[in-house]
Amino acid sequence: MNAIEIRNLSKSFRGMYAVNNLNMTVPVGAIYGFIGENGSGKSTTEKLVCGHLVPDGGEIKLFGKDYKDAGVRVRVGALIENAGCFPSSSVYQNLMMQAINLGLENPDAEIARVLKIVRMENAAKTKFKRCSLGMKQRIGIAMALLGDPALLILDEPINGLDTDGMKIMREILVEITTTYGCTVLISSHILGELEKIATHYGIIRQGKMIQELTAKEMEARARVFVSIKTKDMQGAKTTLKAKYEKVLEENGYLRVYDVNDVEAIVDYLIKNGHVVNEIKKNKIGLEEYYVELMSKKENE
Repeated sequence: MNAIEIRNLSKSFRGMYAVNNLNMTVPVGAIYGFIGENGSGKSTTEKLVCGHLVPDGGEIKLFGKDYKDAGVRVRVGALIENAGCFPSSSVYQNLMMQAINLGLENPDAEIARVLKIVRMENAAKTKFKRCSLGMKQRIGIAMALLGDPALLILDEPINGLDTDGMKIMREILVEITTTYGCTVLISSHILGELEKIATHYGIIRQGKMIQELTAKEMEARARVFVSIKTKDMQGAKTTLKAKYEKVLEENGYLRVYDVNDVEAIVDYLIKNGHVVNEIKKNKIGLEEYYVELMSKKENE
């Protein structure tokens, strides 16, 4: 069973399609990284899944049932845009208001549970307005986790966070899936961070899904390259381009793409009078994979 199944979903605003015949599949237990440029339709899709917007057409199923089904709606938690908290109320008070709104039977125990998940047990009495950006994002996730949802939908939860904040957020999201069995749909522009936790990816462009793949599939498709530093970078670049199809100078290195034999490159450079100071083999990451994919789509 899949947590989310979307078929031919469309949504327009004033005659312009924000989501255009979108198809999407999010397996149960996945951390699904939802990727796309600003205006690509990510937030609109998430709002449609959450029931905040009404689609023009198409089908949305959650855990095999129609997304409007009351029994399945209670299994969804979401943080879209911001937590919507009262600034002068404490973290605990904001969570309690949401717990009462949800009709939870034992709100104190549930609040203690979600605060522990988001590493904020000691901040319950802190006023929301005195919390850092990272804390506010975690409070939003805590609110979304009230009632122990099976599906968590997060819109850009790591944007604007510092290194420590992003590390904590990664740990929380992994724990949510591995310990509590929750499926996570997360959009983010920080692809390097998303790459560290996502098990699946969906890449959207102009309201259409252009590719879905697992993290393993992305790893297998990612292009291999060899990074090189020499004393004469321009001379070495000219030499390499005489033999290899794609040689670029990026981030202080010469990159030779789609090549696995490091020793052959070293031997070739030495025979042509170049001393190699540094050499290593890499694969492009999610961000570079995304940029290459977008470039191909623009040229089609």
